[in-house]
Amino acid sequence: MESMENWLQKAGVLIEALPYIQRFHGKTIVVKYGGSAMVDHDLKKSVIRDVALLKLVGFRPIIVHGGGKEITKWTKRLGIETNFVNGLRVTDKQTMEVAEMVLNKVNKGLASMMEKLGVHAAGICGKDGSVLRVDKKLSGGKDIGYVGEVKEVNVGLLNTLLDNDFVPVICPIGSDDNYHSFNINADDAACAIATAVGAAKLAFLTDIEGVYRDPLDKSSLISELTVKEAEELLASGNVGGGMLPKIQNCVDAIKAGVSRVHILDGRIAHCLLLEFFTNRGVGTAIIGDEEERYYEANE
Repeated sequence: MESMENWLQKAGVLIEALPYIQRFHGKTIVVKYGGSAMVDHDLKKSVIRDVALLKLVGFRPIIVHGGGKEITKWTKRLGIETNFVNGLRVTDKQTMEVAEMVLNKVNKGLASMMEKLGVHAAGICGKDGSVLRVDKKLSGGKDIGYVGEVKEVNVGLLNTLLDNDFVPVICPIGSDDNYHSFNINADDAACAIATAVGAAKLAFLTDIEGVYRDPLDKSSLISELTVKEAEELLASGNVGGGMLPKIQNCVDAIKAGVSRVHILDGRIAHCLLLEFFTNRGVGTAIIGDEEERYYEANE
């Protein structure tokens, strides 16, 4: 039998979550789901449970997912060569067909997992309801095929789903003016959707712990950064590799009207709950320069 101390600790965790639930009740949040959390089955269940809980305590969550590793697996099986230019997959017609098939399969699987938990979910792609309209994206002036850059987000279908108690689960396939399918970088799609729906939060699930002042010092994890501080960090040269575009995406989303953007380690079970509902969080939150430093204020 559990001790009274353990029961009181559990009660304390729930009470710690209260101000965050109050603050974001009824607000729309966007979760960009990718990385290892999409491959490991236990982590996948953890993420879906987190989103289900967020929904049941009054948040309005939207999931935008990737699936690059799964696409690569299937193109390899089919003997299709995979090439990347500046981190973007070169997507010819055959690769686009595979990507659309694979991403829609992943999409319906995630929606089904949510339904199993008793939360209504609708798996859609950006072509449905013309949610994601794109122009062809060039990489360094090079044509890389059916890769799209979001030019417009039509929120009608998303609002209809949210208002009718559904969690939209979106795969990043959009269409151009001729209704051809285009693959979209999932981070870019999540930013565009979060901006269009006026999200209070945008969370990126990644394979990194968050943002460090010194990448070599694991004790230098930053809980909160303003846009100004994030831009200074980018200019300092202390940020490298895949973190550069991540932080730039966060800054762009804040400037476009998203209240808070979180970079989280999706390899940590229940990272969404730990970040959203605890005083310190487990990742890095980037906020507008005028925003209240909410975590520090509650320490």
